[in-house]
Amino acid sequence: MMHGGEPAEERRVVVLISGNGSNLQALIDAQASETGLGGQIAAVISDQPDAYGLERAQQAGIATEVLPASSYKNRQEYDQALLRLLNDYQPDLVVLAGFMRILSPDFVIRYHGKLLNIHPSLLPKYKGLHTHRRVLEAGDGEHGVSIHFVTEELDGGPLIIQARVPVEVDDDETSLARRVQVKEHLLYPIVVRWFLQGRLQLQGNQPELDGQPLPKSGVLYQEEA
Repeated sequence: MMHGGEPAEERRVVVLISGNGSNLQALIDAQASETGLGGQIAAVISDQPDAYGLERAQQAGIATEVLPASSYKNRQEYDQALLRLLNDYQPDLVVLAGFMRILSPDFVIRYHGKLLNIHPSLLPKYKGLHTHRRVLEAGDGEHGVSIHFVTEELDGGPLIIQARVPVEVDDDETSLARRVQVKEHLLYPIVVRWFLQGRLQLQGNQPELDGQPLPKSGVLYQEEA
């Protein structure tokens, strides 16, 4: 199948993980579905050799790589090694799916507009870790998930989409995290598909969907009736 004179080769995704890989699994499932992902997951790279996500990838027949941080003196050296490894796979898109390392500015600049992250909060609220606990401690009435392009600012890149999750009176961290994850697994394949189909792009620092600039808070995902 040809698109606009380009070769038929599928667009390639590399997914970076550190742990369980449940969002990776959502992407694998989407790739295997009738709708597809708009491309293929070329490789999964983990900084943790025992990450369960590696097993998920292997079961799906996806190449895996382990790049442990302990083998490198500092973040700069690690990121240079990661860039060399990514270069082997020539990804059109790099997806952070529970990758627990902060990437250096050099890395982020190299993949500007081709680097996505998912974060369990309604950004710009609750950047960083322990978002479910912080939401509960603050007594917030709603929580959620955000997907954004990655920039040099931690959890601060331009927003693409958000979904809200009400906080119930009897919620604890586990129950709240579980409901947020349901939204994560729903949204990440949608956004990756948008990107791989050419519908989503970053123009400078402004995300556009189907040629239209997105609002600062991104698209608000609404459940279909």
